[in-house]
Amino acid sequence: MERIKVEKINTLSYKRPIIQKGYANQTLHVDISQSKVTIKPVTDTMKEIFIGGKGFDLWLLWHAIKDTTKWNDPENEICISSGPLGGTPIYPGAGKSIVTSVSPTTGSVMDSNVGGYFGPYLKFCGFDALEVQGKFPARDLIILIDGMEEEIQLLRVEGLSDYSSEITETLTRFFGKGNPRSISVVSTGPGAKHSLIGSLNFSWYDPKRKHTRYKQAARGGIGSVFADKGLKAIVARWESATLETNNPADISLLKKVAKEHSKEVVALDPKQNEMSTVGTAHLVDIMNEFDLLPTKNYRFGQHPEALNIGQEVFRRLFDPGFDGCWIGCTVSCAHCVREFVPLTGPFRGQKVLVDGPEYETLAGCGSNIGVFDPHTVLEMNFYCDTYGLDTISVGTGMAFVMECFEMGLINKKNTGGLELSFGNRASALELVHQIAEGRDFGKVVGQGVRRMKEIFFREYGADYSLMQDIGMEAKGLEFSEYVTKESLAQQGGYGLALKGPQHDEAWLIFLDMVENLMPSFEQKAEALHWFPMFRTWFGLCGLCKLPWNDIVPDDNSESEEPAKVLKHVNWYAQFFSAVTGRHVSGDDLVRMSETVYNFQRIFNLRMGFGRRKHDDIPYRAMGPVTVEEYESRKERYDSQLKEEHKVDVSGMTTEEKMKLLRKFREEKYEMLKDAVYERRGWTSDGIPTLETAKRLRIDFPEVLEVLEKA
Repeated sequence: MERIKVEKINTLSYKRPIIQKGYANQTLHVDISQSKVTIKPVTDTMKEIFIGGKGFDLWLLWHAIKDTTKWNDPENEICISSGPLGGTPIYPGAGKSIVTSVSPTTGSVMDSNVGGYFGPYLKFCGFDALEVQGKFPARDLIILIDGMEEEIQLLRVEGLSDYSSEITETLTRFFGKGNPRSISVVSTGPGAKHSLIGSLNFSWYDPKRKHTRYKQAARGGIGSVFADKGLKAIVARWESATLETNNPADISLLKKVAKEHSKEVVALDPKQNEMSTVGTAHLVDIMNEFDLLPTKNYRFGQHPEALNIGQEVFRRLFDPGFDGCWIGCTVSCAHCVREFVPLTGPFRGQKVLVDGPEYETLAGCGSNIGVFDPHTVLEMNFYCDTYGLDTISVGTGMAFVMECFEMGLINKKNTGGLELSFGNRASALELVHQIAEGRDFGKVVGQGVRRMKEIFFREYGADYSLMQDIGMEAKGLEFSEYVTKESLAQQGGYGLALKGPQHDEAWLIFLDMVENLMPSFEQKAEALHWFPMFRTWFGLCGLCKLPWNDIVPDDNSESEEPAKVLKHVNWYAQFFSAVTGRHVSGDDLVRMSETVYNFQRIFNLRMGFGRRKHDDIPYRAMGPVTVEEYESRKERYDSQLKEEHKVDVSGMTTEEKMKLLRKFREEKYEMLKDAVYERRGWTSDGIPTLETAKRLRIDFPEVLEVLEKA
């Protein structure tokens, strides 16, 4: 373990409250510019309207910043909250946190959900949410939230590594005082300092492997905000979590519904997706089978070598054993590879533990860049984590660069000599190291796809219109890893998502393309109301979504609306009622989310975004950009033009057919916007109406002022 020196800057002693029905009823504000710590009360309005988690984050951030606040302004905050159900140790998936800030890549409000123990520990230490504001110029600040000693300490640390994996391990041992399971660390690495696509690691201690593990809050560069503020780490210390720690209103109901859901997961997961064995790696095989696996910058949806990074390979590579990222989660999908030896970089030749990879990393840092070697993906996974880089943004950004390179839009002179063609494993790894160190061409790639397009156009003379079509970002956020050309529902799920194209808001690709549960246009539009609203609810309460719809009842297909898994929705309503004492139905859960969802849309509007034009997506998300893409699915596209659009394609060139297909698909996407906006109670420009705000009880004067201006 590293030898570190810690210097106290400020200490606040406090009386830890007893959790009441899932709430600590206070939040913690730390102004690191002034080394000031403040405790704020949680109001009844916050609990009734914003619930917790992302709702609390947004409410606190709304009052902390100005309309003109930029991501690197001191007043920007990092807000972290779990939720009233977070930290329940007997319910599957009850260890999530939501992190919220103004994003470096989008300029608007960004939220990212993450597992690990920090969110529950923060609450059990006595705080429903944490706000960190200001900047610490020395870049070596630790915030220690010690619920056992009932102290908040601001500490300067010397001698600590810059790598997140080593920061986490060292601080866990140092502050654990012989009990490493009592510690959860939030940290990042040099990649966050030197790029705009930085991620945060949230840790827990794995007693079986005697090693710290972590999950990532990675989207939109939240780790870059953390690094810019001069934070080295935030540490929470708590002793244990029991069923009584949350002090639920009805413990007998909680035991009953938790037992039912856990029992179902244990019985059915081995027969369905095997999450407890292969995690989300099973999705590689499914997405490849259905032509949905992003390959070579989303040009294609499958590849003959895809199964080299699929579930059977990782069944052998993953270390067996319980792998839940929170106590009592029977899904247990947080797998790892032990004693992996990187071939490059600062950990070359050393044995390391790799957390993951999960599907998004396998696809983003694998198939999407034309790499089908599991060991290369593992090495990229490890370095992105310890450097503090978002694997989705790295993979999608690198895929864009590789296509630009192969098209001749950029060349080796621009890349500093790197041969950045698809499948070049050595160049891909070198580029990860360059991004993390903020040097050479990696400094450009670390800006994200949106800024790369501007740089390539301005400095290298690349075709901007073409890059707009193939640069897979929207709102400034890189796409997560699904091919959406044939899924209008997922096109809307990406384009209409509040923060940008991230699947956690509306993961409809499986329901639409694999299970065909929403074949009509009307069903897709309705799904783009219900699913984002219900999925938002998990982020309000501190829960993971996987137990809801990745493991489903045996008879789910016979239910009235199988896509919604209504049996589970009812269980979640019981779970919420049991903890909070608020007796609710499944419809009530959706209304809770609708409130926060609309508030976030208005927040975006306040920041200069949140209109129809901001919901556009690159054409590659809708259809083929290149002749090669069209020809690879020629029979499909020709058939659609003839049968759906009544076009006689005989004698037409591929370019002519592509132009017509594009017209039809772009028109359909605009029609989808209209239908979804109307269903959500928004104007044709995508703005929530005054009536919607009033119906949802968010008609606060400052909210109405934003809407009236719009």
